[in-house]
This record gives sequence, structure tokens and C-alpha cells, in this order.
Amino acid sequence: MTDLHFADEPDASRYALYRGDDLVSALDYRDDGRTVAMTRAYTVPTFRGHGYAGLLVEHAVADLEQRGDRKVLPVCWYVSDWFTANPDRAGILKERHPAA
Repeated sequence: MTDLHFADEPDASRYALYRGDDLVSALDYRDDGRTVAMTRAYTVPTFRGHGYAGLLVEHAVADLEQRGDRKVLPVCWYVSDWFTANPDRAGILKERHPAA
């Protein structure tokens, strides 16, 4: 796994995980300057089953926590499940207000 590298690609609105030059997984997002809505996690089929999407979400959340200027809205079911499995990271989640 030493040849894995992460990239925030804001022009493509995604975080990406590469193995060498090959795209392994992507995490699409929408950033409005206050909230990053994580809309889709995708792993290339030949790389599935190795936990790459989880690594990518972990990296993206860590990056946003370090920046400290955004909250996360987990639109994608995978990202939502990741936060359920990692409740210690919930501090970065955007609070949802119930509909009136």
C-alpha cells in the first residue's frame, strides 16, 4: 500500500486515491464555502473489496478537520455509514435541523 497517494482535486470536485498512476477510488463533493456535501464514493471495480473507499473517506475527513473551516454533510450512503462506524469523528458533521 506504499504506492497509494491521495489528492484533493477541487477542479473536479473530488478527493481521489491513486495507486501509482491508476485511479482507485473517488469521493465526489460539493463545497459551498461552509459545508462540504460528500455526494458519492466510488471505487473502480477491479480495486473493490480492499477498503479503499474507507481510506479515502478517512483521508478527506482528516483533511477537512485539519483545515477547520468546513462541516461535512454526508449525502452518500457510504459516507453516512462511515460516520456511523466512526462516531468519534461526528464533530465535523453539519447539524441537521428538523423540518418545521
